[in-house]
Amino acid sequence: MAARTRRRLTDRPDFWGFLFITPWLIGFLLFTAGPMISSLWLSFQKYNLADSEWVGLENYRRLLWHDPLFWTALRNTLLYALFSVPLGIVGSLAIALLLNQKVRGIPVFRTLFYLPSLVPSVASAILWSWVFNADYGLLNMGLSWVGLPTPQWLQDERWTLPAFVLMSLWGVGGARMIIFLAGLQGISETYYEAARIDGATNAQQFRHVTLPLLSPVMFFNLVLGVIGSFQVFTQAYVMTGGGPNNASLFYALYLFRNAFEYFKLGKASAMAWILFAILLALTLIQFKTSKRWVHYEGGDA
Repeated sequence: MAARTRRRLTDRPDFWGFLFITPWLIGFLLFTAGPMISSLWLSFQKYNLADSEWVGLENYRRLLWHDPLFWTALRNTLLYALFSVPLGIVGSLAIALLLNQKVRGIPVFRTLFYLPSLVPSVASAILWSWVFNADYGLLNMGLSWVGLPTPQWLQDERWTLPAFVLMSLWGVGGARMIIFLAGLQGISETYYEAARIDGATNAQQFRHVTLPLLSPVMFFNLVLGVIGSFQVFTQAYVMTGGGPNNASLFYALYLFRNAFEYFKLGKASAMAWILFAILLALTLIQFKTSKRWVHYEGGDA
């Protein structure tokens, strides 16, 4: 009877499916779901490695009403996302359009544009620290040669955030550009042939053919870009440490400080869940508004 039951189980396709994904399920429960549940529990605790005390929503209340640095970090991150995400999308799309041309040696150009994204984030942060150096940095040397003012960049709180936004363009030839390039190559040439027969110029083809058919890819990059912009950490940690005067104190950096420098793990966990709520709300808003501008070949989103 037992052998017959085992035989019936092994004959079922779903049995083998669940069997093969069991290692992933175990890893997900141990290393993703488990830590998430633990952080949610910690967010209601006053926990500092030595002892813990249940405080309910006190961590959230203190963050929202009694912690000015929380709002400074959130404001800096929002401003960074507001400028870096659109610039990154436009830059990635522009490079993808250039690399989609049928010219000689295009694989070499694609490789060259992609190479900067392979540089480790710590190494690129050190490189950009030299580029933004006010005394002998490459950027100020170039500005002085053309007679333009040379800001203090990372030493001036007015220019620190623009410097980080400018540095975010370092990776425009990375994953987002590849996704745009794949989307461009997925557009059938028949659309452009029909547009040319109707007398459409190159600009009109880009506006009325390329952009609508590429809008699902743009939407995908927008969602990932917003999520990624709220997780900026390494550059600020290596280059400025959050300064000057907290001008580069981003949300992830302040969360890290609370967790691993101040050992306020309950407060840090509350910050993590507030960040989760913010990203969830922004993502839902993007999905809601996407119906107005995202188009698919079979109809609107």
